[in-house]
Amino acid sequence: MRAILSGLHHKKKLQELELELIDVPEPFDNLVVTFLEKQTQASLTLPVTTVVSSGVVRVQVDANDLQIPGSQQGDFSWELYLNLQQEDTRGLVQVESEYLSDRHQLSLTSFYQLNSDANGMALFNLHTNQPDDEFAITAINLQDDQLQITGPNRLNNRRIDNQRLVLKNVQDHSSAEWPITTLGLHGLFSGIIPLTDLASDTKQELFIRSTVNGEELEQRVILGKSLAGQVTQAVTSQHRLVIIEKRFNNGIRIVETAAPTMVQRLGHLPSKASGAAHLFSVVMEKVNLMYMRRLFKRGHRAYDEPTLIFESFGGRQVSDSPYAIYQLFQRLYPGFRYVWSIDRSQKAFCKQNGIPFIIRRTAKWVRTLEKATFWISNARFPAWVKKPGYVTYIQTWHGTPLKKLGLDIENVSMPGTTTTKYHANFVREANRWDALISPNDYSTQIFRSAFGFNNQILKVGYPRNDELINSSAYDIVALKQQMGIPLDKKVVLYAPTYRDNQFAEKGKYTFELPFSLDDFKTRFGDDAVLVLRMHYLISNALDISGYEDFVYDLSNHPSISDLYLVSDMLITDYSSVFFDYAYLKRPILFYPYDYHMYKDELRGFYLDYEHDLPGDIAHNEKELLTLIGEKLQTPDMSHDAKFMAFYQRFCAINDGLSSLKVVNYVIQQIENQG
Repeated sequence: MRAILSGLHHKKKLQELELELIDVPEPFDNLVVTFLEKQTQASLTLPVTTVVSSGVVRVQVDANDLQIPGSQQGDFSWELYLNLQQEDTRGLVQVESEYLSDRHQLSLTSFYQLNSDANGMALFNLHTNQPDDEFAITAINLQDDQLQITGPNRLNNRRIDNQRLVLKNVQDHSSAEWPITTLGLHGLFSGIIPLTDLASDTKQELFIRSTVNGEELEQRVILGKSLAGQVTQAVTSQHRLVIIEKRFNNGIRIVETAAPTMVQRLGHLPSKASGAAHLFSVVMEKVNLMYMRRLFKRGHRAYDEPTLIFESFGGRQVSDSPYAIYQLFQRLYPGFRYVWSIDRSQKAFCKQNGIPFIIRRTAKWVRTLEKATFWISNARFPAWVKKPGYVTYIQTWHGTPLKKLGLDIENVSMPGTTTTKYHANFVREANRWDALISPNDYSTQIFRSAFGFNNQILKVGYPRNDELINSSAYDIVALKQQMGIPLDKKVVLYAPTYRDNQFAEKGKYTFELPFSLDDFKTRFGDDAVLVLRMHYLISNALDISGYEDFVYDLSNHPSISDLYLVSDMLITDYSSVFFDYAYLKRPILFYPYDYHMYKDELRGFYLDYEHDLPGDIAHNEKELLTLIGEKLQTPDMSHDAKFMAFYQRFCAINDGLSSLKVVNYVIQQIENQG
């Protein structure tokens, strides 16, 4: 027996779900559907209200009833079950889904969507507590000398009256509006702004005005997804360039400027040549990969002397726990052979610091990797890298898990794989690890379940954090001098996570700081400086020109631990950096400026973001600046009960000797091997 969610209809203010029934015995009119909320396990049972035809029924639900009174949750995810109560057949059949709905706005602050989980089972997702000053559109494009916007025109299935598009000039704060008269698909409008109406050399923000419940409303237009696939640049007939930009807060900015001249366009021709060179390099990379695979299949014999291979983040860095272990090994056991597996980008760093290395994906790399006796890495090696039986593979990993990993990810949406294949590959790779380093009991439990890991776990703490415990005040002064940071000012470290919607187009990423540097400087510039640690994909997209006297972009600094040490407080959002920073017992502030857009992804977190964090949450820029001022006055969190409870759970294991414990483990393996 099967039940499949196949459609959604609206009946006044109710939602009517259509189900296709397969091999379910009649009569259908006494069937009921049970809704089960995944997190709270609350349930709601409703009768089938309509039998459409043989095998098709409908059940009506008021989405407002799917909010749980008194619950602190803002989002609810309900599974559906067909509840069989016939005389001969009783039981529950979970409802599958072949129907995915668009976003349906219930009120200014809540909406719902029909979706499916990784196994194809139906979910009724309800989102509440949304900002009432934002309006989510479906798409935006520049076509036919027009700015074309598509978005919803209904609120709880009732038409929104008098919708108008509004552009507000960023420079002089003037505004202009255009009526929305065209309806598109059911429940959607198609709004148009002629590009000839745009003022020259302007930057303008997009808003929407409407009449809701008899009141005039103005809302900032947002787009939750990326601009990929939409037309975001156009040259008008007047030879003017118009660009759609997506801002840090998901808002939309329209930029109008003069189009580049012929000379300027010719200046871009070399980039086309570089594109051809890039294509050639991609082809050669594939040829080299085939060559590497053949080399790994050849038989190899281990070196006579113990040889340790180190790798960090797939060779992109010489850093993190592998580097901490390497440095201690060099000091205690200089007689062993140590080699770093690196990308060519790290070659100069290794030469400057006297670090022995091999370049990844070369014949020498294969030979050295296969003849070594220990691999120490903080990320996964490619699946086609063959691990000989005499190799001991130590996986240091690279953080306390915040976002779900491996088998705990219910729905994998990466291109070129499926959830089942991803899970299988993850387990296969994880069980090549002979030992996995864990920083606490919380992580140990997650590693076992998420990786399907059955081998040895070394619960010794992360070696990279030894520096946080063993560094002195003199070391911190030396680091500040090395980085050029003033010694007489406090340091605020901002280290946000990377967001997928910062992707603009292939090879291009965007980022705009979610707070005003002018406001920050006015409030704190006399007493503090700001250090930025951005994701490497967007670090080059950051413009701090004009603020160099108090903003330091250290995104490319090789050790984030150095940045922890020199800072007096941390600001982050969804990044797991706060687990390590908590070792210092310094204040941590969370600024999830796009929290309502990110909530769905928070369902993929192990912790309750709203309740388990070791610091306050700032929901807007005003709160952020106020809390920064407060936190800078409380540099030591040792007396904060909530913070110390977090510290005991996640940090107490590390005594500053994690690297030594891993070194001792390796030495024991060497001695046991004879």
